[in-house]
Amino acid sequence: MNVPLRRVASIVLVMFVALMVSTSYIQFVQADQLNNDPRNVRTIYREYGNFRGPIVVAGDAIASSTPVDDPYGYQREYSDGMLYGHVSGFFSIVNGMSEIEQTENDFLNGQADALWLDRFGAMITGKQPQGYSVELTVDPDAQRAAYEALGDQRGAVVAIEPATGKILALVSTPSYDPNSLATHDTGAAREAYQELLNADGNPLSNRAIRGNTYPPGSTFKIVTAAAAIESGDLTPESVIPAPQQYQLPQSSSVMNNFGGIRCSPEGEQSLADALRISCNTAFAELGVELGDEVLRDQAEEFGFDEGLQIPMPVTASHFPTEGTEESSPPRTALAAIGQGDVRVTPLQVAMISSAIANGGVQMAPYTVQTVRSPDLDVVQEASPRRLRTSVSPSTASALRDMMVGVVDNGTGTAAQISGVKVAGKTGTAEHRSDAAPHAWFTGFAPADDPQVAVAVIVENGGDAGNEATGGAVAAPIAKAVMEAVLNG
Repeated sequence: MNVPLRRVASIVLVMFVALMVSTSYIQFVQADQLNNDPRNVRTIYREYGNFRGPIVVAGDAIASSTPVDDPYGYQREYSDGMLYGHVSGFFSIVNGMSEIEQTENDFLNGQADALWLDRFGAMITGKQPQGYSVELTVDPDAQRAAYEALGDQRGAVVAIEPATGKILALVSTPSYDPNSLATHDTGAAREAYQELLNADGNPLSNRAIRGNTYPPGSTFKIVTAAAAIESGDLTPESVIPAPQQYQLPQSSSVMNNFGGIRCSPEGEQSLADALRISCNTAFAELGVELGDEVLRDQAEEFGFDEGLQIPMPVTASHFPTEGTEESSPPRTALAAIGQGDVRVTPLQVAMISSAIANGGVQMAPYTVQTVRSPDLDVVQEASPRRLRTSVSPSTASALRDMMVGVVDNGTGTAAQISGVKVAGKTGTAEHRSDAAPHAWFTGFAPADDPQVAVAVIVENGGDAGNEATGGAVAAPIAKAVMEAVLNG
């Protein structure tokens, strides 16, 4: 063979090899990426052409698929969409998926790796693939109580079963109706999504777990009190300074108590009393005495600065970073009362109360209880999982008694439930000079046999505006949710 022919043959061989490599790469390496690309029309038809499993709460489907006479085959429908929108999320032709619809998609569409044997059997028999049902931990009574109690106010509620970590309620307001995004009219679906993006209050934001983090205000004093007791140097009866004003260290600024009140005529009081009436100056001075590192360690023991999935992703809460301006003594004083650079999700605050209610053990929160096949066989069942030990049992007991004092005759009396001991802590968190403070409450009940731990935030004081306090605005909402669980 002469030289020109050898060259042509070599080029042809290289082209064949390149073609084979390219085809193999597309068919094997890129297969999942191309199949899952939302622009892939065949993927959309495949997703909608098969029956998608329901999302179930207490035996009732809050998301289900109904056969329709159009190219997609099934229409996703949401009962009580406004009530459960931030739990179920949406499944949309043009807008994708969110929340449980997204995180449990492989089970809902029947394509999860764990279901390979069922898929193989369906392929052999020619049976039409079907999605699996996903049953949630949510208590419908608690969910509705939280949603109705928040009303038109912006905010969030999270309720947890302390002994297991089951999430009993997860509400974010304003809410939205996933049905408007699930329509097969693509133009209408796009328009509805854009309207929600532009809507006042950002209804698509899941304030309970993600995106928005808030200064916790005085609810963080639970963490500061925990650090003090865990240090071994203080007990609830220990007397600490409680001045009318506190000069922030290394600063010309002065901290006052809420409303300018004097916490104690003597300028000092017990740690328990300081928590009961939520004395800012006492806890700010205590925080500086304990130090930035001790507070940070305790915050991390409650789960700060650590990501979480329930299975929806949760934004990590934040305590001031070591070795930065955030951790300077004046910022530490602010952090000790839940101001400054401390940021939390409502779920994180509920987890703090839940850990104390559970003897110091923090359980991993979760929303998916059971996955069932179309024949109702259990494919996956959640089991409670210990996440960490936040405080010792003795410290948890001390904090519980202190929090009972807050509700019995302190700032949280609006959370009292007749015949039931309630433990709690209020918070009124400043965040902008031109906005009303956020109103907080967290707690659990019954205090001696906890069945539910809850956290409530009402942004900018809700209907009360600048007159808002956590005790007046958030505590009654928490009471309604706790009662719903206890009476269920």
